[in-house]
Amino acid sequence: MAGQQRDVIEVLEHDHREVEEMFAELESLRGASTDEAKSRRKDLADQVTIELVRHSVAEEVLVYPKVEKQVSAEEAEHARKEHAEAEETLHRMEKLDADDPAFDDELATLMKEIRHHIEDEEGQMFAHMRQVMDEDELRTLGRRVEAFKKVAPTRPHPHVPNDPLARTAAGPAASLFDRMRDLATGRGADG
Repeated sequence: MAGQQRDVIEVLEHDHREVEEMFAELESLRGASTDEAKSRRKDLADQVTIELVRHSVAEEVLVYPKVEKQVSAEEAEHARKEHAEAEETLHRMEKLDADDPAFDDELATLMKEIRHHIEDEEGQMFAHMRQVMDEDELRTLGRRVEAFKKVAPTRPHPHVPNDPLARTAAGPAASLFDRMRDLATGRGADG
């Protein structure tokens, strides 16, 4: 598929696999005792947060409105609710050190939430999208999602409603602020 635009489902499933790989490494580092392992765990948690936020905001702004109109308003609303739950968890997690026992609890909650969400999307929503959206539309949406993720916020903003208008309006300022904070702190520099 070299040179050919991936469709939106391929883009989102690729994101899911990347997050699962990071989750697996985070699980392997649970109870880490060396400073190097603790540091890697914190860096990975930051990277998971960055990837999940960019992915979810792209879905909320670009994908779910299409799903709502063409597939199922109920499926879109369910996915938005799952995002809101995960964003609250990410927000709580962001305030904790990686060696804090509460961090492990929040991480376990996040992994459960995200794995359930992936199962819902890959088990139902994506199949329904393929049934009603043609390949050109799926590829165009894939290109838009990839471009959007490059400028999306990198930190959770649970107080911004999970609807396209609010996310689009808040997105540029939140993204700029997030990226400035990331630059100042070195967060996500390795990812």
